[in-house]
Amino acid sequence: MTGRDTDRVVDEVIETIAGSATEIRQGLVGRREDADEENPSGETQAEADVWADDLLADRLSSIDGVRQYASEERLETIDCGDDGLSIGVDPLDGSSNLKSNNTMGTVFGVYDEPLPAPGTALVASGWILYGPITTMACARDGTVKKYELSSDERTLVDDDVTIPEDPLVYGFGGRVPDWLDEFEAYVREIESDSSHKLRYGGAMIGDVNQVLTYGGIFAYPALEDAPRGKLRLQFEGNPIAYLIETAGGSSSDGTRSILEVEPDDLHDRVPLHVGNDELIERLEDALE
Repeated sequence: MTGRDTDRVVDEVIETIAGSATEIRQGLVGRREDADEENPSGETQAEADVWADDLLADRLSSIDGVRQYASEERLETIDCGDDGLSIGVDPLDGSSNLKSNNTMGTVFGVYDEPLPAPGTALVASGWILYGPITTMACARDGTVKKYELSSDERTLVDDDVTIPEDPLVYGFGGRVPDWLDEFEAYVREIESDSSHKLRYGGAMIGDVNQVLTYGGIFAYPALEDAPRGKLRLQFEGNPIAYLIETAGGSSSDGTRSILEVEPDDLHDRVPLHVGNDELIERLEDALE
């Protein structure tokens, strides 16, 4: 694809996801129960997971210039053509928060290679946050922009988002008894700084968006019983790392940027740590 063609497809993908956000949010009503299915990672799906995935799959795979649609809710890709861009999506991040009516999101990555692909193949990524206000953060062409979404309108509220230099918030996933000793020691060090505030809500995008807004660190690390962590590289790790790094922060799987991780499978998992450069450097030193 030419650069102009790539720009057109990325425009359409972003517009389609932004334009679907209000419908997805409204469609959560009446879909709070579990479906009688599991996703490829063995997790119980909510009815809303399946519905949001079907909606996005139909709309994104219909865009001229999209070669593949893939999500963490389906085992294989939808192949749409022989050439073009590939879309990886977590249609409803944090769907376990449905029953308690807490924050959720949608995560997406636009790759210029067939999936599975490394994060270096991303040309854009972003997320929708279904909070008190529906917002979109989007990384593209070296810049992160933030929008407010209302019905079919997308209003730009910040055209150059960067992570604040002074870190404020932290949030760490996984059960504490399952943390590696080195990671737990690092967490205790972060917690001992009285200038840091705990922010953890159980929906990754809500927690990562706090880091983007206030500075700090979010991690879902390697665990004793899950050495590759919980989060999916294609649908969560790469898109989040790409956006945070574009905003001036860092990402790490514990030893290197997540964008450098070479995938073996569409549903590969990865330990994820994102935030201010200094905090990620200290984490990698602690995990050596």
